[in-house]
Amino acid sequence: MTTKSVDLPHLRNVVLAGHAGSGKTTLAEQLLFRTGAVPRLGKVDEGTASLDFEPEEQKRHESLSLAAASLDDEDTRVTLLDTPGYADFVAEVIEGFAAADGALFVMDASTGVESGLESAVSLGRTSGRAACFFINKCDRENAEPTNALDALRTAFGTKIAPLHLAIGAGESFSGFVDLVHRKAWRWDGKQEVEIPIPDELTDEVARRRDQLLEAAAEADDDVLTKYLEGEEISDPELEACLRKGVKESVLAPVLVGSAVKGVGLRALLDAFVRYLPSPADEPPVTARDLKSKTEAKVPPDPAGPLLVRVFKTSADPFVGRLTYLRVLSGALHSQAAVFNSTRGEEERIGQLLLLHGKEQEAVGELKAGEIGAVAKLTVTQTGDTLSSKDKPLVLDPIEFPQPTLQVAIEPQTKADLDKMGTALQRMIDEEPAAHVERSATGEQILLSMGEAHVAVIGERLKRKFGASIVTRTPKVAYRETIRGKTQVHGRYKKQTGGHGMFGDVWIEIEPNPGAGVEFGEKVVGGSVPRQFFPGVEKGIRETAAEGVIAGYPLSDFKATLYDGSFHTVDSNELSFKIAASMALKEGVHQAKPVLLEPIMAIEVRVPEQYMGDVNRDLNTRRGRLLGLDTAGNGMQVVNAHVPQAELFSYATELRSLTHGRGTFTAALDHYEEVPSHIAEKVIDAHKKDATAGEH
Repeated sequence: MTTKSVDLPHLRNVVLAGHAGSGKTTLAEQLLFRTGAVPRLGKVDEGTASLDFEPEEQKRHESLSLAAASLDDEDTRVTLLDTPGYADFVAEVIEGFAAADGALFVMDASTGVESGLESAVSLGRTSGRAACFFINKCDRENAEPTNALDALRTAFGTKIAPLHLAIGAGESFSGFVDLVHRKAWRWDGKQEVEIPIPDELTDEVARRRDQLLEAAAEADDDVLTKYLEGEEISDPELEACLRKGVKESVLAPVLVGSAVKGVGLRALLDAFVRYLPSPADEPPVTARDLKSKTEAKVPPDPAGPLLVRVFKTSADPFVGRLTYLRVLSGALHSQAAVFNSTRGEEERIGQLLLLHGKEQEAVGELKAGEIGAVAKLTVTQTGDTLSSKDKPLVLDPIEFPQPTLQVAIEPQTKADLDKMGTALQRMIDEEPAAHVERSATGEQILLSMGEAHVAVIGERLKRKFGASIVTRTPKVAYRETIRGKTQVHGRYKKQTGGHGMFGDVWIEIEPNPGAGVEFGEKVVGGSVPRQFFPGVEKGIRETAAEGVIAGYPLSDFKATLYDGSFHTVDSNELSFKIAASMALKEGVHQAKPVLLEPIMAIEVRVPEQYMGDVNRDLNTRRGRLLGLDTAGNGMQVVNAHVPQAELFSYATELRSLTHGRGTFTAALDHYEEVPSHIAEKVIDAHKKDATAGEH
């Protein structure tokens, strides 16, 4: 750990991203240990990794949250932002990209290009981050680092520039050839030692160096001309092209190694310093000046106006809310008053912290380019902008995907009920890709990115806030309506000692599509006095809300009171309310009642090769295909109408069907009549519940 100040050109903020299990956290742990940033080497499988410090991560032996840690490599400070690889936790990856200047995409040499890597590269392209690749686990059984390099070039194009060529593979992996400087390095069990380039690799080295030159030359017209004319390109020229090409995202160098053994790590740190941009290399960020209401271009200057992006929030029952910050301009001081320009409120900054995984180091200030945290901010949330009140600047919010898996949640016990509301709110503060809402059926619904996301939220709720929840499939928000017209009589009479009860109505019930519940009256001659009309309407509306045939709201009908009778002593509003309710219940059964179900408009994005499987699956879900579009990069977009009842588990099943590559969005479009065989099951289930409730 260190508190020494580092100037902008000597900072590197690097997000580690890739598929789950590619070894990102192990790689980060090795880099931290080898540079002396942590005193002992943490291991993911043993639950001792400094970056996987939450109990849920230690239990599963995988990263579930973004974690930050800094190391010093000579005069450069590198802040690593380690992110989960599992698709359920993509919000954490997005947060990492929001804070970083460069990305390292980590790939398992034995698996090829997996969905998590594709997703990470797509995020990197969207955010415009400069990037390198690291082919990890080259010593693993079945590892094929050369095939992995070819797979990267097939998936992402010739901008993939091989910086290294692996020597051997699997058990025989012993080192790599540096294609820039044409040197070979072998791991001797403790360190890398220089060796002559193996003779059997001479031709392959020439071929791969040519691929490197071809990619690098694209960054500089003069070098490109020399390359095309067959002239020699010097090592310094090549390095300058690589630096420029990476910074401008024209190319992405590929390194190889083994995080577990420590092979290739020195070269990786050198590549961070040599090729990835510092905050000083980044263009000015675009913010909105709230005073002048104009766009402002803010360069990364420690002496500039204060501009801070909040990229993550963590809820902690002991520390309170921990807010992760990236200072883009100016300097942020401990105990300072700042302005949350997103929310229009002032915040008092407490003690600023540098992050070292689970450890935190108190610092007096964070300057432009630096990443840190602060505890116990009151109003600030993920994506907010902090600035000064005299120059209020605001950044665009961070965009997170909409959660697509819905589960109904309820407290496990009565004691949990008292804690659940507050606990959920605090939990959702740190989960930008999860929401809680009340459904049309009155259930509390947790929307998340997948089953693992739900499980982790549940575990954290219990551990952090002592609130246990149970989850189940939500109820479908069915509706009831009628297709026919009828006239029905409702009469309520009750005689007790003293005044009795008497209400008598004739009501016409008819379909009224799209109009909800409408009440009207055509009473002639005062057969039902006007003062009882509100009771009749209340009886209609309250009964409609409870439903008649299956316990779901009755809608899209008109009830017209046209006749009835009353008793001068026994009639009152309540009597007419009960009579109207009786009439409606009877009348609905006479007016061809039907059950309606919500139909969702869904948009599914999938790689072309999965289109057939996805379309067949939608057909089994009673889906109606509306059209297909091409989205580029080999992706297709399927638009369809699918009943809500068929979509509650679709997020999980689509991911399985497309090996993690498919995504979808859904929105309520309209209601349609439920097929009779399904309607019968729903109505029967309601009758059973009603009967059980009576006993």
